[in-house]
Amino acid sequence: MPRSGSTRVGSRQLGIGGALTAPKNVLLMLLGVTTGVTDATAFERLGHVFASVLTGNLVLLGVGAARADGHLAVLAGCAIGSYSLGVLLTAPRHREDHPRRPAWPLSVTRALRTDLVFLIAFGVMWELVDGVPGSVSRVVMLSLCCLAMGVQSTAVRRLGEVSTTYLTSTFTGVLEAISARSWTDRDTRSVGILVAALCGAAAATLLISDDRRWLPAIQLLPLTVTELTSWRLIRGTATPAEAGR
Repeated sequence: MPRSGSTRVGSRQLGIGGALTAPKNVLLMLLGVTTGVTDATAFERLGHVFASVLTGNLVLLGVGAARADGHLAVLAGCAIGSYSLGVLLTAPRHREDHPRRPAWPLSVTRALRTDLVFLIAFGVMWELVDGVPGSVSRVVMLSLCCLAMGVQSTAVRRLGEVSTTYLTSTFTGVLEAISARSWTDRDTRSVGILVAALCGAAAATLLISDDRRWLPAIQLLPLTVTELTSWRLIRGTATPAEAGR
């Protein structure tokens, strides 16, 4: 019996191709690209901390405190605090527990609009400092990236058992499916998100090394496409099966 969250047409699985091209899943993979770009940028240029990996930042905060490394502790603490603020700013004010959840709730797109605003602000600062931030601008830019990832995390949680930022859980789910020999469309989607994040991180690293002025473009383009395209799902012009429910 397929696990809940599988992509179906009636009772039938969509298969690998269908799961990877279902509109909702494509949008989630695009968000995965933005996550990869943002985390790679934070690590490469904003103090060797992460924008969305809370576990890593908690560890770095502990390392900084133990070593009396104020610089590392401040950056890790800033990342944790900004991520938390992003969640608190856009999280639902009450539990959204609807038995018939829409394929893509309007609240998700509204939250991602805030995500986009933060990353646009980051992009403007990136261009102003030519991709080489100083000590103050580094903290501000890191805060913007972490705010954006906090917003994205809480937005995607409204879509069910899926994440485009907390990828440890996503990776664990894929391994569990392999171990149980029970593969569903949800697992195919998870692999797509993981690969998208990997590609985003690789692309960001290459651009930082070779042509850093284009970095904001690959960070903002997937999110912008998601923001605009999601209105099709909200308006109900796609069926639940097409939307990748």
